[in-house]
Amino acid sequence: MKAYGRLGEALAATLLLLAPAMWNGFPFLQYDSGGYLARWFEGYLVPSRSTVYGLFAVAGWPLDFWPVVLLQAAAAVWIISLVLRVRGLGGRPLALLGTVAVLAATTSLPWIAGIVLTDIFAGTAVLALYLLLFAPAALSRRETTGLVLLVGFSAATHSATLAVLMAIVAAAGLARLFLRDLLPLAALGRGAGALVLGVTMLLGANFALSGQLAWTPGGYGIVFARMMEDGIVARYLQDHCPNPKLRLCPYRSKLPRTADEFLWSDGPFNELGRFAGLGDEMRTVVLESLAEYPAAQVETAIAASAEQLVKVASGEGVVTPIWHTYGIIERYMPAVVPAMRAARQQHGEVSFRALNKVQVPVALISMLLLPVIVLAGRGEYGDLRLLAATVIVALLANAVVCGVLSNPHDRYGARLAWIATFAVALVPMRYAVTRPWKTATAEA
Repeated sequence: MKAYGRLGEALAATLLLLAPAMWNGFPFLQYDSGGYLARWFEGYLVPSRSTVYGLFAVAGWPLDFWPVVLLQAAAAVWIISLVLRVRGLGGRPLALLGTVAVLAATTSLPWIAGIVLTDIFAGTAVLALYLLLFAPAALSRRETTGLVLLVGFSAATHSATLAVLMAIVAAAGLARLFLRDLLPLAALGRGAGALVLGVTMLLGANFALSGQLAWTPGGYGIVFARMMEDGIVARYLQDHCPNPKLRLCPYRSKLPRTADEFLWSDGPFNELGRFAGLGDEMRTVVLESLAEYPAAQVETAIAASAEQLVKVASGEGVVTPIWHTYGIIERYMPAVVPAMRAARQQHGEVSFRALNKVQVPVALISMLLLPVIVLAGRGEYGDLRLLAATVIVALLANAVVCGVLSNPHDRYGARLAWIATFAVALVPMRYAVTRPWKTATAEA
């Protein structure tokens, strides 16, 4: 009966995470969703759109993508339940459902679980990797295998997620040099192996779909756009133009103000052939400007990282026009169109303004409390320090990777902020289990 009770609680928690999508009447879509969905139909690689997630998402197309968001929500619930159990909090009645309810009310978790996008796998992968590295003895063989597969799949869904996970493994390996008892070498190997699995998944999917054994393209173009917004590209063109080898020279006074405008609106980027036509030149500008303006690069990198760290609002790219995603679905999956058009999102009924008034302060306060747990966690709270430290590494790595290599966006922060709130929430939960008056009552 206990097993059925736990299963029922997990199912209720999963449905709770899907409540916003069910209210919407259709899984949420984002501007980038169409790029992932198109990979199966178009059969070629495009910048920053993982073929692995594209195949996963398009598999749910016949049922209006509900299997996709159901699996995403279930994965998050499973990881949360494992962390609760490993930290000695999983056996309490309704602990899982209560935890998920708090996260659903105060964080971005239900919104990224119910959207056709890779974002849910950023946070779940961090928690899964934490369990592989720092709690291997508490896991069954089946659980370990499942976590390795989840980390590998998550790493393959987005290059930024892979980079964050690599930073965690690297930090754990470095810490082990000084603290031998921190984690077993075999656990570190499993964590690294899961990342290798992710790389293999992505390369294999890219080759299967496009015939190219290549990484997802677009790296230099995204960095170029960030440098353009920071003024470094204009400085480079001013110093090197006129130059017949630089096709951007005639456009140096017409460059857009923002990276997003440069990449996704009409202008020089489109006119010069986008990533395919301008790829080599953008690579040249990025590499040479790194060497020529190191001080400016460091200054803008620090500023971008700091800005990214505090950008955690939900809803970016959901309430804005997402014509590309609509176009992909209408072109390749017309059977889905009636249900999509009937959704509240497509009628302008979705707003994150009130939600963010709660979620943003909760996220920022949670992030500020993480170092307190690491520094002050002792005794009954000592085992929570490694979780808090893992989340800190993930947040910092995410801020650097997304802020410096791309450009600060709320979406990049919102997809990880919920794990900070989860880690902090374990402290009062632990207190509820070990509070002094409970011990005294038991003794009496």
